[in-house]
Amino acid sequence: MKSLREQTIAKVEQGRQANPNFMKSVDDAINEAKKFQQGANAINIGQSAPNFELPDPLGKPYTLSNVLSQGPVIVTFYRGSWCPYCNLQLRALQSQLDEIHALGAKLVAISPEVPDGSLTNSEIRDMDFIVLSDQDAHVAELYGVSWEVPEVLLTHMKVDRQLDLETINNGNSSILPIPATFIINPEGIVTWRYVDVDYRTRSEPDDIINALKKLL
Repeated sequence: MKSLREQTIAKVEQGRQANPNFMKSVDDAINEAKKFQQGANAINIGQSAPNFELPDPLGKPYTLSNVLSQGPVIVTFYRGSWCPYCNLQLRALQSQLDEIHALGAKLVAISPEVPDGSLTNSEIRDMDFIVLSDQDAHVAELYGVSWEVPEVLLTHMKVDRQLDLETINNGNSSILPIPATFIINPEGIVTWRYVDVDYRTRSEPDDIINALKKLL
């Protein structure tokens, strides 16, 4: 099976072949974001992770402190279910959940998408990880991973992808999380992290598992 990195590289190459001008504009936007060190203020290893309370797709509230009472927590921020790179990442994590759970950890995935009631109670119970809605990107901001999306990307989403982010995110049309993953120990301390403003790159599940093993 290909690694997540190999899958995302292939996805980027598909984009370059299909729309080279757009992908060049993405490269420029990402390079500009890196120049201004966006994401540099993300909470770091050794720091306390901010507690939060967010709803799941049915509106049920989850607090980080309650989840931490059951063991280490992997918190991953993603842009939304409409993002193909996010879907690759979540599928890769899903494939490793048995090992993650065997190490006593839980996975919490956070995006700005509004809970839309499209999932039933039984579907939520059957999910192998917790999906939460951070509509105003407030929690992403607390973790230092909120990003005001460049106009070129917003135009692409609206015109080419026909995405209405204002509706999808309940009024938030321009702030998305930087794809980032944190491992938080039961004491609430960040023990590992991956932060990259380039939304086309993600942390490898194997790296997360190795970090969990070191934690235990």
